[in-house]
Amino acid sequence: MPQIDPFSNHRRGLESPATHHLVITPQDGTDLPVRPRVLRVLASGDLVLRDEAGTIITYAVSAGETIGFSAAGIEATGTTASVAGWY
Repeated sequence: MPQIDPFSNHRRGLESPATHHLVITPQDGTDLPVRPRVLRVLASGDLVLRDEAGTIITYAVSAGETIGFSAAGIEATGTTASVAGWY
């Protein structure tokens, strides 16, 4: 049976739910292949985020946490958490 999408005739906006997800492998100084809307923490630890200006900040995160930040990159050095990106 085909899936029914009752919202298929509506335009997707910035407040619409994400429709794609990707597991992120941290890499120092490398931009993510797709910039996510938000990050979902899969395993607790430290998460080292880089923004579009190159600013790097480490965050202590917990599994199940959703982070409303569109990171340009996730740095490998210092990152012990695992995350997925939603876009």
